[in-house]
Amino acid sequence: MQQWEQILQRLEKLEASNSIRNSMNRYMQICDDLNAATNLDELMDLFDQDAIWEGVGARYKASFGRYEGKDKIAAMFASYTQQDAHFAMNAHFVSSEQIEVQDDHATAHWLMLQTSTFRDQRAHLNAAKLSVAYKKQADGQWKIAHFQTENIFSRPVSYWESDATLPVPNADKN
Repeated sequence: MQQWEQILQRLEKLEASNSIRNSMNRYMQICDDLNAATNLDELMDLFDQDAIWEGVGARYKASFGRYEGKDKIAAMFASYTQQDAHFAMNAHFVSSEQIEVQDDHATAHWLMLQTSTFRDQRAHLNAAKLSVAYKKQADGQWKIAHFQTENIFSRPVSYWESDATLPVPNADKN
């Protein structure tokens, strides 16, 4: 293989990894703000037509189940976007990223921390392992083919937001 071909292959893998990373970041941004105004078409555009979304492991399999096809995945997400939104506050944090690209398929893994306050004002902290398979589409876009989330831990917390003054150095000198 010629040097230029190797460089082009490496560049394609870097661009694919970046596209996959951006896709997951956009997924999390949309999920952070699921409500009646959420454009589910934008979220569903991140998925392959034949995608699978599922909770795995004892806790998440029971809580979330498995959805095959974009229509069923969209219906699952629609249940979070009712007029009385499920989340009053939701924030996802992903880390420990691993992306491996092979031709027109890729596998990606993240650790996720989710902080949530629900409409009834209960708050929860969850950590999960995300395992996501991607498929390169005919137009060159990378879309989610199989999304799996597996609980690491889950626990209620008393609250997230507080009116307490933030401890800032030299705050009293202003």
